[in-house]
Amino acid sequence: MSDFFKFFKSDSPETKVDDDVNAVEMAAAVLLIEMARADFEQEDIENKMIIELLKEYFLLNVEDADDLFLEAEKIADNSVSLHEFTRTLHETLNEKAKNEIIEMLWRLALVDDSLDRYEDYLVRKIADLLYVSNSNVLRIKHELTSN
Repeated sequence: MSDFFKFFKSDSPETKVDDDVNAVEMAAAVLLIEMARADFEQEDIENKMIIELLKEYFLLNVEDADDLFLEAEKIADNSVSLHEFTRTLHETLNEKAKNEIIEMLWRLALVDDSLDRYEDYLVRKIADLLYVSNSNVLRIKHELTSN
């Protein structure tokens, strides 16, 4: 996990959006929910993994991670495009942090020990929108699957 995300835990008003929710955290949470829904079956194991990923990468406590998850689900329900979320991440994050977002997506996609073609496609699509190279996407996937 990167210290980069600790920056977003600061109280600076520029990084906060509605109800003091961090825009980067929300964008990442929505993308994780979209990943869980990619194979048309959002399972409990995936929901638990999303909350764990949010806690781990954004240094959230259980309550904050649960709240972020629930709010992100509402936003994902009404979302028609990934672009607004990937744009937020692309404009805010450096290359290392974008790679960590891709790692989060791969970890979620692989949590059920079955990589669906729609999950694979979605990781690659999000990576493309974040301008993460295909070689980095494959490297991250390989690192996760070889362990």
